[in-house]
Amino acid sequence: MLKYILKSLLKLILKFVFIHTLIRIIRHFYKFPMPQWMANLIDNPLRRRIQSPESMPLRHGLKPGQTVLEVGPGNGRYTLAAARYLGESGRLVVVDIEPKMIQRVLNRVQAEGVTNVEARTANVHALPFEDGLFDAVYMITVIGEIPQPERAVAEFYRVLKPGGTLAFSELFLDPDYPLAGTLIRWSGQAGFTVRQKTGSFFMYSLVFEKPGLNHKQDEKD
Repeated sequence: MLKYILKSLLKLILKFVFIHTLIRIIRHFYKFPMPQWMANLIDNPLRRRIQSPESMPLRHGLKPGQTVLEVGPGNGRYTLAAARYLGESGRLVVVDIEPKMIQRVLNRVQAEGVTNVEARTANVHALPFEDGLFDAVYMITVIGEIPQPERAVAEFYRVLKPGGTLAFSELFLDPDYPLAGTLIRWSGQAGFTVRQKTGSFFMYSLVFEKPGLNHKQDEKD
C-alpha cells in the first residue's frame, strides 16, 4: 500500500514538473498578460498562506501616507490590503493592460468601500504619469509576464521620486518566475540600487531604491 502511494505521489510530482517546465518554455518565447478569468484561480488559499496579503506591504517597504503604484493587481485582494495599509492619507494607483482586470478591481474596491484606490488601463512601457510622481512601485509575480521587462523597469524609474522604491515579489511555482539575479541586473541597468532582499530561492521579495537627491549631487561633484 505504501509503495503504491509513493509511486502515485512520484507520478504526480513528475507530471507537475513536466507541465510547469512546458509552460515556462512557452512563456519564455510568448509573453502575454494574465487573462482576467484566471484571477480567482491564482488567488487561492495556498498562495495566500505563502504570500499573505497583509504581509506584502511590509515586505515591499511601503509606508502609510505614501503615493504608490501597483502593476498587475489580479483580482484586487492584494490591492485592498495595500490600500488599507497606506491609510486615508495614502493613495494607491493600480494599472493593468487588460481593461476587464481593471474593472474587476474597481468593482471589488467599490464593494468594500475603499476610497484611496485609483485603477486604470495602461501600458507599462509608456505610463500615463508625470516624472517623479510615486513614492513606491510594486508588483507581485507580474514582471515575468511583461514583454521587454527592461523597458518597463526603466519606466518605473522615471515615475518614481528620488529615493523612491521598486519592489518585486516572486514565487517559484509561477511559470514566469525570474531569478533574483535577473531582477537585480535589470534594475541595476535602469539605475536602481538594491535596498533589501527577503525570503528564499523559492519565494522572495526584492526592494530597490532610486538614488536620492544627495546621491545625484555627489555624482555631479
